[in-house]
Amino acid sequence: MIHRLARGAVVAGLLCCPLAAAAGQSLEAIRSSAVAWLQQNRTLPGARMVAEADPLDSRLRLADCGAPLDVSLPGNRPLGARVSVVVHCPVPGGWTARVPVRVQMFTNVLVTTRPLARGDGLGAGDVRAEERDVASLAYGYVAGLDQIDGRALARPLNAGTVLTPGMLAGRQAVRVGDAVSMEASVDGVVIRADGVAMGAGDAGARVKVRNASSGKILDAVVSGPGAVAVLP
Repeated sequence: MIHRLARGAVVAGLLCCPLAAAAGQSLEAIRSSAVAWLQQNRTLPGARMVAEADPLDSRLRLADCGAPLDVSLPGNRPLGARVSVVVHCPVPGGWTARVPVRVQMFTNVLVTTRPLARGDGLGAGDVRAEERDVASLAYGYVAGLDQIDGRALARPLNAGTVLTPGMLAGRQAVRVGDAVSMEASVDGVVIRADGVAMGAGDAGARVKVRNASSGKILDAVVSGPGAVAVLP
C-alpha cells in the first residue's frame, strides 16, 4: 500500500509539475547581435541606420554559447536593403545561424533641382542635398559637389532625380562662360581668335561660341581644355 501511494505521488508530480526546459541560446539575443553588429560596423560616416532582424524559426533550438557570439557579413558584400548576417558560436561544435535583416541607411545625396539635358554641366545651382535611404539605391548615389565638379551629364534628367555615378560623363574641358581660344582653318590657313563658350562639354562635344571681337555666334567642337575648333 505504501509503495502504491509512493508511485502515485511520483506520477502525480510528473503530471502536475512539468520538467524545466533545458537552457538554450536566446533567439532574440541572436537577432539583437546581428543588428548591433551592422549598426556598429557598417553604418556610413554621418549616416543614420535603421535595421530590423526578421523573426527566426521558433522551432530552432540552439545550445547556450559559452563564448561571445561571432557576427559577420559573408564576402564583405555591399550593404543592401536586405542582408543575411551570419551569427556563429565560436566553440568546438558550435552552431551557426543566418539572420535576415532589413536595412535602411539615411544620408544626404544630391538631387537635381531642374530638368537637365544630356551634355549639360553640373553646378551648385543644379542640385540640392536631400536625405534618402541609400540602401535601396541599387545604382549608387552622389553625395558631394566635389564629385560633380567639371562633369557633364551622360543623359537627360528630370527635376528631383537622385544623381548616380552612371549618369555622369567625363570632366568638362569647357564650361559655359569660359574664355576659349578659337581655331579655324580657312583655305589651309589657321586663324586663331578669342571667344566665349556658350555651351559646355568634354573634348569632342559640340558647343556654340561667341567671337569676343565681333560678337558672332559660331559652331565649334571642344578640342581640349579652354580650346575649340570652329566648324566650317
